[in-house]
Amino acid sequence: MYDLTGFQRDLLYVIAGLEKPHGLAIKDELESYYEKEIHHGRLYPNLDTLVEKGLIDKGELDRRTNYYSLTRRGQREIDARADWEGSYIEISFEGFE
Repeated sequence: MYDLTGFQRDLLYVIAGLEKPHGLAIKDELESYYEKEIHHGRLYPNLDTLVEKGLIDKGELDRRTNYYSLTRRGQREIDARADWEGSYIEISFEGFE
């Protein structure tokens, strides 16, 4: 995952957290997080890059709509990233119960 941009990592996390989202659902989630518009010209080329890297799969819902899902490799990359982050920071959920 070290070779991904921050935006591509965010795409990966959003796709992992949703059930086979289509492009506009991913766009909506990221716009909510970034609090600004995500243009199609940024979204879809980055999704294609993640497909090319084997981190996500792209399927067809209908002739106009594609869905995206995490591959096993994509999940392994997320898990490895979480382990790496955990080696530097400790996340505590105390007080959030």
